[in-house]
Amino acid sequence: MRDTDRRQRIRDHFATNECIRPASVFDPVSARIATDLGFEFGMLGGSVASTTVLGAPDLAIITLSELAEQCRRITRASDLSLIVDADNGYGNALSVMRTIDELETAGVAGMTIEDTVLPRRYGHQAEEELIPIDEMVGKLRAAVAARQDPATVIIGRTHSLAATNIADTLERVKAFSDTGVDAIFLLGIKEVAQLESIRAITSLPFVLGTVAEAIDNATLAGYGVKVALRGHGTFNAAVKAIYASLEHQRGGGSPSEVSDTLASAGLMSVASNNDGYKAWGADFL
Repeated sequence: MRDTDRRQRIRDHFATNECIRPASVFDPVSARIATDLGFEFGMLGGSVASTTVLGAPDLAIITLSELAEQCRRITRASDLSLIVDADNGYGNALSVMRTIDELETAGVAGMTIEDTVLPRRYGHQAEEELIPIDEMVGKLRAAVAARQDPATVIIGRTHSLAATNIADTLERVKAFSDTGVDAIFLLGIKEVAQLESIRAITSLPFVLGTVAEAIDNATLAGYGVKVALRGHGTFNAAVKAIYASLEHQRGGGSPSEVSDTLASAGLMSVASNNDGYKAWGADFL
C-alpha cells in the first residue's frame, strides 16, 4: 500500500462517526500480527518506542533518527496506517519541520506534536511544564508547512488538562485549531463534561490518550472522538512473556513444559511473512 493511501485512510476515518481503538504496535512482528487480525490503524507510543529501541524509560532521550528507523521497520512490514507520538518535535519549530520530514520519509501516516517542555528541566523532574501557547502555535504551523504529502495527518497535542487546568486547555485547543492541523490530541480526559467544553470551541476530530475506561467508544464518538488509546498492553504483555520464558530456561525447564505458551507454526509464519517469502522464492529463485 502506498504511503498516501495509508494517510488517506485516516482522513477517511476522521470523516466517519466512529471511534476506534488502534493496535498498539512497536516492531515489525507486532505490526504484522495486528494486520493479520484485521487492524487498519496502529499507534507507536513514545514510551514504547523508548523502551523498545533503548531499553530506557520515557525521558525524551530517544533521538529522532532512532524513532524514524523504528517507524520505517514497522511501515515496511505492514499496511497499517501508523500514528506516531513524535513528542515535542525534538526541539523548536525548525526541529519540528525536520521531524515531519523524517517521519514522512519513514512512511508514517499521522504524527502528534505536543506542547510539553522536553526533556524536563533541572529542578522540574516532578512536574510537567508546557511551552507558551504562541510558541506551540508556531511549531504546529511549521509542522503543517513542512509536510510534503498533503494527506499526511498532523495532530496537535496538549497535556494541559493534567499540567494546568481546563481554562488553559480551552485556550490552547482554540489556538491550535487555527494552525491548520488535522486533529487535536487530548491527554487525561476523565469525564464527559470536559469533552463537552472542548467540543464547543473546535470542530476538529479528537484523539484521546489515557481516557477513563468508564467512557466507552460509542459515547466518545458522539463528541467527535475518532481514536481512543487504551494503553500499550501489547508491549507490556510481550515483556511479561519474555521474562517468563527466560525464567523457565534459567531454571533448567524443558521446552515441552511450556509448549502451550509458544506461538504455533502458523502464527510464526504470520510473524515472519513466511508465505510471502515462499511465494517470492518460487517466482524468482
